[in-house]
Amino acid sequence: MTGPVRVRFAPSPTGHLHLGNARTALFNWLFARHEEGTFILRVEDTDTVRSTDESERMILDDLRWLGLDWDEGPGVGGEFGPYRQSERGGIYREHAERLLAEGKAFTCYCSDERLEKNRKRARDEGTVPQYDGTCRHLSESERRAYERDGIRPTIRLRAPEANIIVEDMIRGRVEFGKEMLGDFIILRSDGRPTYNFAVVVDDALMKITHVIRAEDHLPNTMRQQFLYSRLGYELPLFAHVSLIVAQDRSKLSKRRAATSVHELRRAGFLPSAVTNYLALLGWSHPEAKEILSREELVGAFNLKRVSASAAAFDDDKLEWVNGHHLRESPLSVVVAAAKPFAGSAGFDPDDARFPAIVDLVRDGLDRLSNLPEEIAPFYDREFDLEPEAEEWVSQHESRELLGALADSLAAARGKLDAAEFKAALKSQGSGLGLKGKGLFMPTRAALTGRTHGPALGSTAELLGRKRVISRCRAAAGNVEKQ
Repeated sequence: MTGPVRVRFAPSPTGHLHLGNARTALFNWLFARHEEGTFILRVEDTDTVRSTDESERMILDDLRWLGLDWDEGPGVGGEFGPYRQSERGGIYREHAERLLAEGKAFTCYCSDERLEKNRKRARDEGTVPQYDGTCRHLSESERRAYERDGIRPTIRLRAPEANIIVEDMIRGRVEFGKEMLGDFIILRSDGRPTYNFAVVVDDALMKITHVIRAEDHLPNTMRQQFLYSRLGYELPLFAHVSLIVAQDRSKLSKRRAATSVHELRRAGFLPSAVTNYLALLGWSHPEAKEILSREELVGAFNLKRVSASAAAFDDDKLEWVNGHHLRESPLSVVVAAAKPFAGSAGFDPDDARFPAIVDLVRDGLDRLSNLPEEIAPFYDREFDLEPEAEEWVSQHESRELLGALADSLAAARGKLDAAEFKAALKSQGSGLGLKGKGLFMPTRAALTGRTHGPALGSTAELLGRKRVISRCRAAAGNVEKQ
């Protein structure tokens, strides 16, 4: 198909946005942006039993969170709408009736019970279940008789007479035997289109040039390619990307890893990190770079670098990528993402110190769900010393140091800064003959309850003079800690 690139992501609103679907949306979006084309969002909501408005809202919200903006679709509009299949029923009926009029399709009055009986017989015989053609050659009088009895027919497409060959941009030539199709339904008895029929009609009318989706859609592509030929529409190019699997190559499941964008959001991953990592699942940068900005992804994305092999989801790798983005993203972005996690844990995200605290601790974070634990020492709450920290402050020379440090800091006034704190600590340590770990470990333990953490001077500055003095004295055994 020629002309400007037009791609689409077409989710069914039956739940949260699965990671596999999110990766499909991302690949389509990257391809459209790289090719300066159009990214279309279409909601495939013909499954009236499972589709809900709430699911659609959640999926669209997750796409916006990921930064995958669409050029046409719900909330945006476009010249090829409506963009919800539930609003396109008349279009599907018109196409089905055209196929009937051209003799390419026929009405079928077979009951569900009869069809299930035939499917069971085929399974028992070890053959592919196929429609047996009962209604393929009904006369007009026979059709009228069925309709007088109140039987509402389905519409079936007449089976192909030759094998179907799909030329895939990723997998190459894939051939399907004609016996795999049979006379398949395109319109149900209640007037609703089947998935493959609706997709072809929509993709053709919306002028989709490339269909990029997961490899489990290949059997659908077989049917859809035949439908294109029957309808007389130009065929788009197909690209079937690999599936995302668990580390042991089994199906990705909630029991082993996060499976939806919603779960990753709740766990504290940045959208830039999620898109970065999802892009690496089945695609590789030409220079083997792994930490990539959105702009870098758009600039480098090419379907030729998409692998046909299954991509294994690795939680550790995702956290590693997220850690990089937490460290390298603008502080304002990280602070905005961090506020809900702090607030839900009872910490004040509007504290004037909050941005500086986040900036100080983000080097040690791999996900924002761990943020409350890291910022806890900066707030006025009781905290228990870790065993190693308690061991340090229990030593006599440590208590001497902390008492002397508290007295030294109390002798001054004004805002405590890192330089003043480090000078005071060095001075008191020198007087007591303490240096290195003997100097820094008990001090950190007294201030934070831990023996590891961000720069001690910056930590003290953010705690402020009053908290530092109080905690040093508490650890030295002079007063109750705050």
